[in-house]
Amino acid sequence: MSSATVSNFLHQASLFSKEVLSQPDARLRLRRSLVARPSSNAEPSLSSLQLAAETLDRAILAPDSDSRLDLLDRAEELLLSALGGDPHTSAVAFLHLAVVSTLRGNPVRSARFLLDAFASDPSSARGDLAPKVWEESLVQPLLPLHRLFYAEKQAILASVSSEFQDRQGSMSALDFSFTSESLAFDEASRRQLLSRMSNETVEELRMLEDAYEEALDENTKLLANFLREFLENSEGKELTNTKKKKKKKFFVPVIHKVRGIRVSGAEKLPEKTGDAGFRDGRYNPISDEEGATDLSSTSITEKPLVSWRRMVPADLKTEVVSTSSDYSSLLMEGLVLSSAHSLTSSDTEDEEEDGMHGDTSFCERKRGTGEQAETSCSLGLLMDASDHGSTTHQPVLSTDFLYPITGQVFDDQVTLETGQTYERSAIQEWIEGGRKDICPIKHQKLSATILPKTNCVLKDLNANWREKNAGSAKETKVLVQSKYESPEIGLSGSMKLKHSSSEISVTSQVDGIVPELTSDISKLWLSGSLHEIENSVLAIKRAWGNADADNEIRTSLAKPDVVSRLVEILFNSLDIRVLRTTIYLLSELVARDETVMQTLMQSYPNILEKVVVLLKKGIFEAATLISLLRPSWASLVAMDLIHSLLAVVKAAVQEGSEQPRMYLRPKTAAILLLMEVLKGDDGNVHKVGGAVIAEKALENVVSSLESDRTEERIAAIRILLNCIKEKGSCRRIIADKVNLSSVFGIFMSASVAEKFEIVGFLSELVRINRTCSEQLLQKMKDEASFSLMHGLLLYLQTALLDQCPVIAGLLLQLDLLAEPRKMSIYREEAIDVLISCLRDSTSPTAQIAAAEAIIALPGRFSASGKPLTRSLLLKRAGIDKNLRAMMQRDQRCLIESAVVDNLEEEKAVKWEKKMAFALVSHEFGLIFEALGEGLKNSYKELSARCFVSATWLASILGELPDTGVRGAARICLLELFISNFKSAQEVEERALAMLAMNSFIHDPDGFQVLTSHMRDILKKLRELKEVSSLSAEMIKALTGQQEPNAGIWFHKELFQMSCSMNGGVLAMNCYRDLIFSGHSDGTIKVWGIEGSRLHLIQETREHSKSVTSLEVLQNNGRLYSGSLDKSIRVWSVGVNRIECVEVHNVKDVVHGLAVANAVACFITQGPGVKVHPWNGISNLVIANKHVRCIRLVHGRLYCGCNDGSIQEVDLATGTSITIQPATRKLIGKTNPIYTLEVGDGFLYSSHASLDGGPTVKMWTTASYTTVGSLVPTADVRSLAITSELIYLGCRTGSIEVWSRENHRRVGTLETRTNSKVLCMSLHANGEVLVLGTADGQIQAWEIS
Repeated sequence: MSSATVSNFLHQASLFSKEVLSQPDARLRLRRSLVARPSSNAEPSLSSLQLAAETLDRAILAPDSDSRLDLLDRAEELLLSALGGDPHTSAVAFLHLAVVSTLRGNPVRSARFLLDAFASDPSSARGDLAPKVWEESLVQPLLPLHRLFYAEKQAILASVSSEFQDRQGSMSALDFSFTSESLAFDEASRRQLLSRMSNETVEELRMLEDAYEEALDENTKLLANFLREFLENSEGKELTNTKKKKKKKFFVPVIHKVRGIRVSGAEKLPEKTGDAGFRDGRYNPISDEEGATDLSSTSITEKPLVSWRRMVPADLKTEVVSTSSDYSSLLMEGLVLSSAHSLTSSDTEDEEEDGMHGDTSFCERKRGTGEQAETSCSLGLLMDASDHGSTTHQPVLSTDFLYPITGQVFDDQVTLETGQTYERSAIQEWIEGGRKDICPIKHQKLSATILPKTNCVLKDLNANWREKNAGSAKETKVLVQSKYESPEIGLSGSMKLKHSSSEISVTSQVDGIVPELTSDISKLWLSGSLHEIENSVLAIKRAWGNADADNEIRTSLAKPDVVSRLVEILFNSLDIRVLRTTIYLLSELVARDETVMQTLMQSYPNILEKVVVLLKKGIFEAATLISLLRPSWASLVAMDLIHSLLAVVKAAVQEGSEQPRMYLRPKTAAILLLMEVLKGDDGNVHKVGGAVIAEKALENVVSSLESDRTEERIAAIRILLNCIKEKGSCRRIIADKVNLSSVFGIFMSASVAEKFEIVGFLSELVRINRTCSEQLLQKMKDEASFSLMHGLLLYLQTALLDQCPVIAGLLLQLDLLAEPRKMSIYREEAIDVLISCLRDSTSPTAQIAAAEAIIALPGRFSASGKPLTRSLLLKRAGIDKNLRAMMQRDQRCLIESAVVDNLEEEKAVKWEKKMAFALVSHEFGLIFEALGEGLKNSYKELSARCFVSATWLASILGELPDTGVRGAARICLLELFISNFKSAQEVEERALAMLAMNSFIHDPDGFQVLTSHMRDILKKLRELKEVSSLSAEMIKALTGQQEPNAGIWFHKELFQMSCSMNGGVLAMNCYRDLIFSGHSDGTIKVWGIEGSRLHLIQETREHSKSVTSLEVLQNNGRLYSGSLDKSIRVWSVGVNRIECVEVHNVKDVVHGLAVANAVACFITQGPGVKVHPWNGISNLVIANKHVRCIRLVHGRLYCGCNDGSIQEVDLATGTSITIQPATRKLIGKTNPIYTLEVGDGFLYSSHASLDGGPTVKMWTTASYTTVGSLVPTADVRSLAITSELIYLGCRTGSIEVWSRENHRRVGTLETRTNSKVLCMSLHANGEVLVLGTADGQIQAWEIS
């Protein structure tokens, strides 16, 4: 058993434990295996095991070491109690114990528990629980068992088919190289072979497979126990049977005596269970020396066949041996013996008894026979190449006993966390020398710089070798076993070794190469001087251009030893030329040999990080190697390579005579890597486009469109598309520099996805001003080597549905460059596709894409490439603020806009009419029907886009030749426009609908439809008069009057209700269909309106004194009431009912109330206003003034004071400003502010003027500048504001109606009472005015 085998198992055991510790899924998988394989006798152990697993999870996450140790003790106790029952349960318990031991810092104990798991249930351990450990460290010693069963299976199958036997006869006796040809034969022959099998043959194969599985389990168990005893002995423990038995010096797989195993030769395996060396019917590999069986003469004459049920693990390395190999050599193949054959310190005596030092050694006994002298003894022992049959041999030392840096024999081994073993003094010097965070061999970062304890296993093995070879080592040259080469069978029968440390082997490797390269490659392999190695690399590079030697050079340089040397140069050289050359060589090797990349990534997992560092230092060739190593987009993002890659793109490294042309140019590699980054999340996608623009690399990326590599062109298109999305204004730069012929050159051969990217790129480029766009479209038609329109038409018929609108939009624009003909197959097909996609309700994505394509067809875009269709329609409706805002966001002057420039405007108008005419003329206005369906769609995004497109086509109908499509537009769209106009909440939506309706005013049928909705339309039109000039024109066209006057407004009295028994009506408010009134006796009444009648729904009296205020918050549907009983009540508003849910005792009378979500403000009996948080302590603001009325809007509290001043308080900061200063009459009396109202950006107040007359003033809330005033006939006690009218409730009982537009009185409403109008409120969206008087009257008017 070699130290490499033991060390490898320890390493694999450590990796297994670390994986389980770091991955919760791995621990969960172990637990689930218990559920997957239930057992009746395992129930008592399962609960303990589950509890132990949970405890182990807690230990892993424990915050401190003490807690972790306590939990580990508890977990180990539970795991030990779970042992001894079901084998599978015990195996899982042992695996958990291995993890516990790793947490305790005892890797050897952890490995022993892992071996116990394989011994307990080998089938589960190697199949489900720890398959990687089995394949990586336990399969090799069992290789002879695999071969024996494969050979037996072949023997069975060979008897079935002579064709199969002839086929296999052409193969080597034991050929395990599984070529594609042989596997193809197996696949093709399988059914033929099975059809020829008899039932007895099938049963024999089945039994053989079962025996194979059984033997594999038994041998795995034996090997696990064997390794476990060896580990215990290495720790200084006595083997259990050392005094009674002498052990074998190596592990040999056992063979079950089962039906179907045929071993031919002079001597058969013993058949009786009582024979020496056999116990329980099988051969015991650890039997007494006297009972050992000589198997040297047995052989297998049949050829192996791959098992159809289970393949040997892919990483098993097998050798081809001669047909004359005896059975013993077959069993021994796969065993790796490093030096002497002993495993323990006591084995020296055994070896002396066995005569292993003399002429009877195993290999030498084989070489004693004549014909067998040609056989390879695959024991890892190196024989002297010149001996030719001599029985003497030199001591051989495995590289596992040598320190890899100095080449000297180990003295004090330490194994780092990377799995690499070093001499303690040497690695300590390395760490103290400034490289403390890097493993010298694997170049991985170290998490800790404190060296671990001595590796006792390797130290003991090393000591045994020293002791056994103390005498001969002084006289004999020590040969080092190669890690990469295996013994080669020579024609003369002697064994030769291709040695990586031998100059002879170097010469043989490069014998066929250009002569001057022989010494350079030899120096690269053998030299210990960094300077000499660097010169060798430069020399090899200079000869690389020789085409005849190119393949031979690559073959020689692709050897693992050479690749390792090249990597070492990357990590150690400081010469820029050498680093560039090394990267060049590695790049060429990786590009042409996949195994080189595998060697790099497996042996040097952090090589990518090193190459990235070199790239960031300015070695641009590193981009090529990075691209060839195929990192994921996540790795690229983590390494922050975008700016370095752009530096490569801008530099555009040119390869001259000094360096041969690279397989992949650095610029090409950088472009491809940038494309990989684009596959990531949105944040990194934005980084690429932004960086390209910021570093002014746009033109360099555009130049990649002319590359001779198709993948670079596609990548450049994707990057440019990303740049356009990031900053649309870069379209102009791209359009000026792009070579369209190079783009079209890859269109026909591109994949479906790549074709769509090309079409999307071209579609984005034409989103510029009209003149440049038409020039670019014409250039597309002229520079394509094929008919671009025909190619787009063919692609349109095969593209995905959601891609079709973009293709159809580009095809339609190309077709309309010339004057539209009566018939065009391209135009008809494009429009038909747009309409079909728009109407396809099964694909919302295609519908949205079609609506967006139609919006872009008018051909007007902002500098950022966004369609200006909506903004231009708003401008035509008299609202152009949106257009100006978009221009300001683009930070481009208006002169550059196609909207402002007269010449551009003429071209844009001509294009717009041409496009609109083509759309509406298709199949007699079929586009209107499709847009009408889109307007009705519940998906708001689709409905909004269809609304804009329908408005554009409807508004331009009057400027197009009359082809009879106006009727189709009216039928499909007019009612929808009217509905949108009446229901739209946004001013812009109303304006667009108004513009669309305006196109039907002069159509008799359309005018009739509009007049049927006259009342609602006029009301909304008046609301738009302040922002749109078109509304006044439509009012005039509908009513025949120049502008509205008092005759247009009608106020119809609905009802008058007396509540005098409850006192005066002090407060009123409306919510939904309900009206609330607060009375002076503390009553709150809830009213409803049915037609022209007011009916009482509910009456409640929970306030003990007058209800002075009623406020409703629309967002939460709560009613708030303030009273003189020093309380504020909160009411939930249900269906026709209110219910008090909260009562706030504020300890002061409430004369006026204003509320928000988190606070209430109320007027007290004394000075100031109290601010009362619902969950806090009240505080006083404006403490020096007596306040008469308040209003709270957006966190600002407006206060009208008794001294005539108006104050604004910012509740967030507590600061206040004066809107109007205090005033006094000449006789010393004050002029109080009776009421305040805030709405639509204006503040309204009523008070007495300085001369004693009543006055209503208006301020803007933005700057508090006075914009007007009203002079009513009496003092005003209440206000109500609509979109066009102002209602003033006077002290005399009348209501004056004033126009907001021209500040003129337009009418007066009489209440038939002389009592003050104390409160007013608007109901039903401003269509009903409700008021309350001091004598208890409630009255309402309908406004029309």
